[in-house]
Amino acid sequence: MATAQLNASPRSGVGKGVARTLRAEGRVPGVIYGHAREPQALSIEQRELERLFARIAAESTVIELSLDGTTVRTLIREIQRHPFKRQILHVDFQELVAGEKVTVNVPLVLQGVPVGVRAEGGILDQTMRELSIHVDPADIPNHIDVDVSELTIGHSIHVSDLKLPPGVEVLDDEESTICVVSAPRTEVEPVVAEAEPVEGAPEGEPEVIGKGKTEDGEGEEKGD
Repeated sequence: MATAQLNASPRSGVGKGVARTLRAEGRVPGVIYGHAREPQALSIEQRELERLFARIAAESTVIELSLDGTTVRTLIREIQRHPFKRQILHVDFQELVAGEKVTVNVPLVLQGVPVGVRAEGGILDQTMRELSIHVDPADIPNHIDVDVSELTIGHSIHVSDLKLPPGVEVLDDEESTICVVSAPRTEVEPVVAEAEPVEGAPEGEPEVIGKGKTEDGEGEEKGD
């Protein structure tokens, strides 16, 4: 289970005006909620939040949130960003309760080089990059390894083939394909037809179709 620390401060004001003021001060508005907790508005220093997101998988990392002198274990449930600037606009945290399972998405990491790639020139295509699971917060895996070393051309790995840690319940369809080794793609060169010689045209000269154009766009007859 991956963990990280983050500082947060409670805030009393809510609404768009308060949020804009916070962002102008270099802080990001947020909220924390949970099973036995009333939603509480808070704010986080923007640079600290950006540094955190640059080094963690936000969906599957337990955030130990320092708030009001206490540490609360949380998961990030939503990150709102500006559509163009990619600026963080708002963050939702869910407080974790011991023994209460949560739903998270964890990365699928391919391990090894398939036989079909190294010996047959095939192409490995990963079609599924995350797995949705139901698990106790203490047992959240950082990622799930997928051994692809024995895959040959035309064969694939499905969710049902995964070896999962104890206590992990998969929510995705077991028949979903994670990766497949495809045959190498062959390029078909286009067939270029040879131009038929124009009867009466001088040898080696291109056939001129239509009139030439002057600078003003009007047609001009070619002189002898």
